[in-house]
Amino acid sequence: MIENYNTFLLLCGIACLFGAFYPLFFRKLPISLPMLLVLFGITMGYFWTTLPALNPLEHGILIEKVCEMVVLISLVGAGIKLDTPLQWQYWRSTARLLLITMPICIIVIAMLGYYTLSLSLGAAILLGAVLAPTDPVLAASIQVGPPNTGQEDTSRFTLTSEAGLNDGLAFPFVYLAIKITEALTEPSQSTEQTDWFGLFLTWLADDVLWKIGAGLGVGILVGKLVAKVIFSNKAKDTTISQGYSVIALTLLSYGMAELIHSYGFIAVFVAAFTFRRFENQHHYHEQLHDFAEQSEGLLMSLVLVTFGMAIGQAFNANIELTWTTYIIGFICLLFVRPIAGRIGLAGLDISKQDKWVISSLGIRGIGTFYYLSYALNTHAFHEKEALILWIVCAFVIFISIFLHGMSAPSLLKLTQDSQQSSS
Repeated sequence: MIENYNTFLLLCGIACLFGAFYPLFFRKLPISLPMLLVLFGITMGYFWTTLPALNPLEHGILIEKVCEMVVLISLVGAGIKLDTPLQWQYWRSTARLLLITMPICIIVIAMLGYYTLSLSLGAAILLGAVLAPTDPVLAASIQVGPPNTGQEDTSRFTLTSEAGLNDGLAFPFVYLAIKITEALTEPSQSTEQTDWFGLFLTWLADDVLWKIGAGLGVGILVGKLVAKVIFSNKAKDTTISQGYSVIALTLLSYGMAELIHSYGFIAVFVAAFTFRRFENQHHYHEQLHDFAEQSEGLLMSLVLVTFGMAIGQAFNANIELTWTTYIIGFICLLFVRPIAGRIGLAGLDISKQDKWVISSLGIRGIGTFYYLSYALNTHAFHEKEALILWIVCAFVIFISIFLHGMSAPSLLKLTQDSQQSSS
């Protein structure tokens, strides 16, 4: 890889040009920036034959750490841009998606993996856990606008808040998959000998109750402390770098949460949202959002171009997908999420158009890469199953980028037209 380093930098520069000029040439077309980046990567991967093979099984640690940083910056941006206060009547739809829709998606996808792909129980649960949450990075185009701009309708707010929280709430199921796999692969251990009740209680107490609760607490604490420092009377007389503030808010909340073995993703989003509640009309929030958005875009470009290059290499190697991969991929995107979304939102006092849009725009992306690489880096799963998981997840993300990238503008316009006609 090192002999192609300068060429790779050139390709990254071209990818950044796509991001810079995208609003000028493609904004009015049903073509999203992630679509362009992946297509560019596919072209380079297919024709750049001297590039070493991009095997996710061999670069799991690198994938995990890069995707982790992209998701973290995205979560900060999502938390800062939310104008809606923390009141139950506004957050009911988000709670429904987190507590009803996401578990349904996990269960159904896990069953598909178990019965269709013949995955083990742990690997099937892992497949459901990594494909159930929506992605805060690739969903940026369908989220609310910058702070204090008024671009926060029901659909955009629900999709933004869901993406900010469900990344952390998917983690308990990732840990459940790891625990089950480790329990079944222990020497001289069988299904009958496994203490499933004890395993469940440990998982519930540690991975669900403690890690979620502690993550929320850390996020609130860090968000309040950073906000009090930045918006203090002494700090108002000076210019505080928004770059330092974003990075500090991210790393302090994430590092502290991980230090006490809780969920850093939840802590980061909650810290950003808590920070946003202080001086919520201050222009400084807009500056923080702009820095986070640009940083997220640069890292996203790197990941998506590399993802596209891996797909291009697969095309060049004539790798063919099985029919089960196609079935699971399209069922997840076209049926599981939309139906589970409608079930979760049933009975809420929001328009049918909003329910349809929220349920349909369940974008999968970089968060899935992170969770999958994190779990597989524990070496609890068999290499054959790991390869199947990577193939299925890569296919789902690839289809999601293009399916949702082309449909999102029309769907969001549907809700806007509905609101204008009702008003």
